[in-house]
Amino acid sequence: MADRERQSWWDIPVTIAIALAVVLLITTFVVKPFSIPSGSMENTLQIGDRVLVNRMVYRFRDIERGDVVVFDGSGSFVPAQVTPDRDPITGALVWVGQSFGLVAPDSTDFIKRVIGVGGDRVTCCDEQGRILVNGEPLEEDYLFPGDAPSLQPFDVEVPEGKLWVMGDHRSASADSRVYLGNPGGGFVPEDAVVGRAMTVVWPLNRISNIPLPDYGADVRESSNN
Repeated sequence: MADRERQSWWDIPVTIAIALAVVLLITTFVVKPFSIPSGSMENTLQIGDRVLVNRMVYRFRDIERGDVVVFDGSGSFVPAQVTPDRDPITGALVWVGQSFGLVAPDSTDFIKRVIGVGGDRVTCCDEQGRILVNGEPLEEDYLFPGDAPSLQPFDVEVPEGKLWVMGDHRSASADSRVYLGNPGGGFVPEDAVVGRAMTVVWPLNRISNIPLPDYGADVRESSNN
Protein backbone atom coordinates (compact mmCIF):
# COMPACT_ATOMS: atom_id res chain seq x y z
CA MET A 1 0.00 0.00 0.00
CA ALA A 2 2.85 2.37 0.91
CA ASP A 3 4.60 1.69 -2.42
CA ARG A 4 1.40 2.45 -4.30
CA GLU A 5 0.94 5.77 -2.44
CA ARG A 6 4.59 6.73 -3.07
CA GLN A 7 4.21 5.93 -6.78
CA SER A 8 1.01 8.00 -6.93
CA TRP A 9 2.77 10.95 -5.25
CA TRP A 10 5.52 10.90 -7.87
CA ASP A 11 3.12 10.60 -10.79
CA ILE A 12 2.08 14.26 -10.61
CA PRO A 13 5.51 15.98 -10.71
CA VAL A 14 6.85 13.49 -13.25
CA THR A 15 3.85 14.06 -15.52
CA ILE A 16 4.22 17.84 -15.20
CA ALA A 17 7.96 17.64 -15.93
CA ILE A 18 7.39 15.51 -19.03
CA ALA A 19 4.62 17.81 -20.29
CA LEU A 20 6.82 20.86 -19.68
CA ALA A 21 9.73 19.27 -21.51
CA VAL A 22 7.52 18.42 -24.50
CA VAL A 23 6.15 21.96 -24.69
CA LEU A 24 9.61 23.49 -24.43
CA LEU A 25 10.92 21.21 -27.18
CA ILE A 26 8.01 22.26 -29.39
CA THR A 27 8.55 25.98 -28.73
CA THR A 28 12.29 25.64 -29.29
CA PHE A 29 12.19 23.72 -32.55
CA VAL A 30 8.66 23.87 -34.03
CA VAL A 31 6.60 26.91 -32.99
CA LYS A 32 7.27 29.84 -30.70
CA PRO A 33 4.79 32.33 -29.19
CA PHE A 34 5.57 35.98 -29.79
CA SER A 35 3.85 39.03 -28.31
CA ILE A 36 3.43 42.06 -30.59
CA PRO A 37 5.23 44.96 -28.87
CA SER A 38 4.30 47.92 -31.10
CA GLY A 39 1.88 49.20 -33.72
CA SER A 40 4.31 48.86 -36.64
CA MET A 41 2.33 45.95 -38.15
CA GLU A 42 -1.19 47.40 -37.74
CA ASN A 43 -3.82 46.60 -38.81
CA THR A 44 -2.53 43.11 -39.60
CA LEU A 45 -1.29 42.72 -36.02
CA GLN A 46 -2.29 44.77 -33.00
CA ILE A 47 -0.27 45.68 -29.92
CA GLY A 48 -0.60 42.81 -27.44
CA ASP A 49 -1.56 40.18 -30.02
CA ARG A 50 0.03 36.81 -29.37
CA VAL A 51 1.12 35.02 -32.52
CA LEU A 52 2.59 31.60 -33.19
CA VAL A 53 5.85 31.67 -35.13
CA ASN A 54 6.53 28.65 -37.35
CA ARG A 55 10.20 27.75 -36.83
CA MET A 56 10.16 24.83 -39.28
CA VAL A 57 8.72 26.34 -42.45
CA TYR A 58 12.03 27.62 -43.84
CA ARG A 59 13.54 24.18 -43.63
CA PHE A 60 11.16 23.23 -46.44
CA ARG A 61 10.91 26.41 -48.52
CA ASP A 62 12.70 29.69 -49.06
CA ILE A 63 11.68 32.94 -47.41
CA GLU A 64 9.27 34.65 -49.80
CA ARG A 65 8.12 38.20 -50.39
CA GLY A 66 5.04 38.91 -48.32
CA ASP A 67 5.99 36.62 -45.43
CA VAL A 68 5.59 38.16 -41.99
CA VAL A 69 8.71 37.11 -40.11
CA VAL A 70 10.19 37.40 -36.64
CA PHE A 71 13.93 38.00 -36.67
CA ASP A 72 16.82 38.90 -34.42
CA GLY A 73 17.81 42.46 -35.34
CA SER A 74 21.22 42.31 -33.66
CA GLY A 75 23.78 43.83 -35.99
CA SER A 76 21.15 45.04 -38.47
CA PHE A 77 18.43 46.98 -36.64
CA VAL A 78 20.23 47.33 -33.30
CA PRO A 79 23.91 47.10 -32.34
CA ALA A 80 25.12 43.59 -31.67
CA GLN A 81 24.77 42.90 -27.98
CA VAL A 82 26.53 40.57 -25.62
CA THR A 83 24.09 38.20 -23.94
CA PRO A 84 24.02 39.04 -20.23
CA ASP A 85 25.40 36.44 -17.87
CA ARG A 86 22.66 34.71 -15.91
CA ASP A 87 22.85 32.02 -13.30
CA PRO A 88 21.40 28.70 -14.50
CA ILE A 89 18.15 29.07 -12.52
CA THR A 90 17.43 32.60 -13.77
CA GLY A 91 18.33 31.61 -17.32
CA ALA A 92 15.98 28.64 -17.17
CA LEU A 93 13.11 30.75 -15.79
CA VAL A 94 13.58 33.39 -18.52
CA TRP A 95 13.66 30.67 -21.19
CA VAL A 96 10.46 29.09 -19.86
CA GLY A 97 8.73 32.48 -19.62
CA GLN A 98 9.67 33.48 -23.17
CA SER A 99 8.77 30.05 -24.54
CA PHE A 100 5.25 30.33 -23.11
CA GLY A 101 4.92 34.01 -24.01
CA LEU A 102 4.75 34.98 -20.32
CA VAL A 103 7.90 37.10 -20.48
CA ALA A 104 8.49 39.87 -23.03
CA PRO A 105 10.71 38.78 -25.94
CA ASP A 106 14.26 40.00 -26.17
CA SER A 107 14.48 43.63 -27.22
CA THR A 108 16.44 42.55 -30.30
CA ASP A 109 13.47 40.62 -31.74
CA PHE A 110 11.42 42.34 -34.45
CA ILE A 111 8.44 41.42 -36.62
CA LYS A 112 8.10 42.83 -40.15
CA ARG A 113 6.94 41.88 -43.64
CA VAL A 114 9.44 40.73 -46.25
CA ILE A 115 9.32 43.04 -49.27
CA GLY A 116 12.51 42.06 -51.07
CA VAL A 117 14.71 38.95 -51.05
CA GLY A 118 18.26 38.41 -52.25
CA GLY A 119 18.80 39.68 -55.79
CA ASP A 120 15.74 41.96 -55.81
CA ARG A 121 15.79 45.63 -56.65
CA VAL A 122 13.27 47.44 -54.44
CA THR A 123 12.32 51.00 -55.33
CA CYS A 124 10.04 53.69 -53.99
CA CYS A 125 8.01 54.69 -55.76
CA ASP A 126 6.26 54.74 -59.14
CA GLU A 127 3.91 57.49 -60.38
CA GLN A 128 1.01 55.87 -58.48
CA GLY A 129 3.06 55.83 -55.28
CA ARG A 130 3.54 52.06 -55.30
CA ILE A 131 6.70 50.21 -54.30
CA LEU A 132 8.38 48.41 -57.17
CA VAL A 133 10.16 45.05 -56.95
CA ASN A 134 12.29 44.43 -60.02
CA GLY A 135 10.20 47.02 -61.84
CA GLU A 136 6.85 45.45 -60.93
CA PRO A 137 4.45 47.28 -58.57
CA LEU A 138 3.25 45.68 -55.35
CA GLU A 139 -0.45 45.79 -54.54
CA GLU A 140 -0.31 46.10 -50.76
CA ASP A 141 -3.86 45.61 -49.48
CA TYR A 142 -2.54 45.01 -45.97
CA LEU A 143 -1.29 48.59 -45.43
CA PHE A 144 -2.67 50.58 -42.50
CA PRO A 145 -5.66 52.61 -43.74
CA GLY A 146 -4.55 55.97 -45.06
CA ASP A 147 -0.85 55.07 -45.15
CA ALA A 148 1.23 55.56 -48.28
CA PRO A 149 3.52 52.66 -49.21
CA SER A 150 6.41 54.96 -48.24
CA LEU A 151 7.03 58.69 -47.98
CA GLN A 152 10.76 58.06 -47.99
CA PRO A 153 12.21 57.39 -51.45
CA PHE A 154 14.75 54.60 -51.80
CA ASP A 155 16.32 52.44 -54.47
CA VAL A 156 18.16 49.38 -53.17
CA GLU A 157 19.49 46.09 -54.44
CA VAL A 158 19.10 43.34 -51.86
CA PRO A 159 22.31 41.31 -51.42
CA GLU A 160 22.09 37.53 -51.63
CA GLY A 161 21.26 36.03 -48.26
CA LYS A 162 19.63 39.25 -47.06
CA LEU A 163 16.09 40.65 -46.81
CA TRP A 164 14.45 44.06 -47.14
CA VAL A 165 11.62 44.28 -44.58
CA MET A 166 8.94 46.84 -43.80
CA GLY A 167 6.05 47.20 -41.37
CA ASP A 168 2.44 47.29 -42.55
CA HIS A 169 1.87 50.56 -40.65
CA ARG A 170 4.45 52.40 -42.73
CA SER A 171 4.12 55.75 -40.98
CA ALA A 172 4.77 54.10 -37.59
CA SER A 173 7.39 51.52 -38.55
CA ALA A 174 11.14 51.71 -37.97
CA ASP A 175 12.15 49.23 -40.65
CA SER A 176 14.77 48.75 -43.37
CA ARG A 177 14.23 52.31 -44.58
CA VAL A 178 15.41 53.77 -41.27
CA TYR A 179 18.70 51.87 -41.33
CA LEU A 180 19.72 52.62 -44.92
CA GLY A 181 22.75 54.63 -43.78
CA ASN A 182 23.91 52.04 -41.24
CA PRO A 183 26.75 49.61 -41.97
CA GLY A 184 24.23 46.82 -42.67
CA GLY A 185 22.26 49.04 -45.07
CA GLY A 186 18.95 48.11 -43.45
CA PHE A 187 19.17 44.53 -44.73
CA VAL A 188 18.34 41.58 -42.45
CA PRO A 189 20.39 38.36 -42.81
CA GLU A 190 18.23 35.38 -43.67
CA ASP A 191 19.91 33.35 -40.94
CA ALA A 192 18.64 35.89 -38.36
CA VAL A 193 15.03 34.92 -39.10
CA VAL A 194 13.39 32.95 -36.29
CA GLY A 195 10.40 31.92 -38.38
CA ARG A 196 7.16 32.99 -40.06
CA ALA A 197 4.31 34.42 -38.01
CA MET A 198 1.39 32.24 -39.03
CA THR A 199 -1.51 32.58 -36.57
CA VAL A 200 -2.91 35.05 -34.05
CA VAL A 201 -3.89 33.00 -30.98
CA TRP A 202 -4.74 35.79 -28.51
CA PRO A 203 -6.96 37.63 -27.77
CA LEU A 204 -9.74 35.18 -28.51
CA ASN A 205 -11.72 37.61 -30.66
CA ARG A 206 -8.73 37.97 -33.00
CA ILE A 207 -7.85 34.32 -33.55
CA SER A 208 -7.01 34.01 -37.24
CA ASN A 209 -4.34 32.95 -39.70
CA ILE A 210 -1.99 35.59 -41.08
CA PRO A 211 -2.57 35.39 -44.83
CA LEU A 212 0.13 35.56 -47.47
CA PRO A 213 -0.50 38.35 -50.00
CA ASP A 214 -0.91 37.61 -53.68
CA TYR A 215 1.51 39.96 -55.40
CA GLY A 216 0.57 38.61 -58.82
CA ALA A 217 2.37 36.55 -61.42
CA ASP A 218 4.53 39.42 -62.71
CA VAL A 219 6.12 40.04 -59.31
CA ARG A 220 6.61 36.31 -58.63
CA GLU A 221 8.22 35.75 -62.00
CA SER A 222 10.50 38.77 -61.57
CA SER A 223 12.50 36.77 -59.01
CA ASN A 224 13.69 34.56 -61.84
CA ASN A 225 15.19 37.48 -63.80
